[in-house]
Amino acid sequence: MRKASAAANEWNDMSTKNYLIDMDGVLVRGRTVIPEAPGFLRQLREKDARFLVLTNNPLFTPGDLSHRLRLIGLDITPDHIFSSAMATAMFLQTQKPGGSAYVIGESGLTSAIHQAGYVITDQRPDYVVLGETHSYSFEAVTRAIRLVADGARFVATNPDPAGPTEDGIVPACGAMAALIEKATGRAPFFIGKPNPFMMRSALKYLGVHSENTVMVGDRMDTDIIAGVESGLETILVLTGVTSREMVDAFPYRPTHILPSVGVISV
Repeated sequence: MRKASAAANEWNDMSTKNYLIDMDGVLVRGRTVIPEAPGFLRQLREKDARFLVLTNNPLFTPGDLSHRLRLIGLDITPDHIFSSAMATAMFLQTQKPGGSAYVIGESGLTSAIHQAGYVITDQRPDYVVLGETHSYSFEAVTRAIRLVADGARFVATNPDPAGPTEDGIVPACGAMAALIEKATGRAPFFIGKPNPFMMRSALKYLGVHSENTVMVGDRMDTDIIAGVESGLETILVLTGVTSREMVDAFPYRPTHILPSVGVISV
């Protein structure tokens, strides 16, 4: 592994001011703040850099998630948070403005869909939208299956099959989507990473262009591929899932591999 100082010199050769930043594995690990994260965010604010923290988790509104992060020591305001729920709402709005949807999810998803001008209903909706929830209801999933079978378009916030809890993993959106797909024969359109739509939506929300924006992430199979497919510069940080040795297994590469966000000089 290259020394941090060498990595820093490599990074300093690049000039940009806009950042899309994955959250888990980059800024936090579960409920623990990665030590270099507060300093990196402070740099961004001091330099007036435009940035968004991206998350595939659609459970929380930006305000709720900002509050939860502040409780563990990470100061990120709601206007700097962009979730798969927000991207899903933008997708619905562009595809069928003023439509209707049957939604399985929590306030992070339902709030975003309402704000997009959609009616949430279980009566002949245009879309079935599947997100994350604290407890999936068999009755709600059965209703979703019947609506999709009857012709409602099927959209899911993110493809993650499982999520971690203190007691072990729990089924997540991707697993429940597979159940509905198996029952109906109709595959969902996943909005969150690695779908480039998530990245383009975040760029539009931030009001910036791909040419001068960097994607910072810890996963090759979601963050980095999403950045590559969206034409962004990419930084893989080694504080999360992917190690340097794992990179060669992928046919694409990040622009930079750095020990942590603490090496990035804004």
